[in-house]
Amino acid sequence: MTLAGKTALVTGASRGIGRAVAERLAADGALVAVGYAQDETAAKEVVTAIGGRAFAVQARLGAEGDVDTLFAALDRGLREHGAGREIDILVNNAGVAAPVTIEDVTPALYDEVFAVNTRATFFTTQRALSRLRDGGRVINITSGATRIAFPEGIAYAMTKGAIETFTLALAQHLGPRGITVNNVAPGIIDTDVNADWLRGDPEAEAYAASRAALGRVGRPDDVAAAVAFLASDDGRWVTGTTLDATGGSHL
Repeated sequence: MTLAGKTALVTGASRGIGRAVAERLAADGALVAVGYAQDETAAKEVVTAIGGRAFAVQARLGAEGDVDTLFAALDRGLREHGAGREIDILVNNAGVAAPVTIEDVTPALYDEVFAVNTRATFFTTQRALSRLRDGGRVINITSGATRIAFPEGIAYAMTKGAIETFTLALAQHLGPRGITVNNVAPGIIDTDVNADWLRGDPEAEAYAASRAALGRVGRPDDVAAAVAFLASDDGRWVTGTTLDATGGSHL
């Protein structure tokens, strides 16, 4: 229970990587706010799976008033669990994909992917700073696409590149408070986001596995383990950097 007594907010935690992160942080002892956009049923399933150390907070990030909605829900949940307003760990995981090349990126799609992946991360973190305890953790989920050319999702990759620049500056800014700020960059992970092309297609799975030096497709818990390390005291001397969680893709 390395995170006993800690409180974490994980955005986009009703499925996939976010769910795995929420479950892992709770297993390590943290009280976890499970952020979700619309799927209340899925979020409640995560809370039920975790047990008494979690509660759901709803906010459609990227929409008007998103941060106000998120933190109002967070405050309600913390009160219900007898906890104070402070948090120790912020995991910015919520995001949307844009799986098209530059020729097919519309202004509306571009604005949406930046609103959710970049703008919401920026202002969620901004709001969290006043209640993030000294010695806390900010962990941003970026992507191997910041290191590996990804023309088939160029706008998405750009949002994650922006977050990595944000992380670098924020780590310097928050260093005096003992707060570490890092990225975790997944590669191809077996989640429902990739289900349409990955699951049930042996050729697609073999191709995805071949891209990783470790020879398999990543799992959500692989990424959650990296997040848990950075969230723990073992990660206390790591800041301003990106932890590659691609299984060695395209080395």
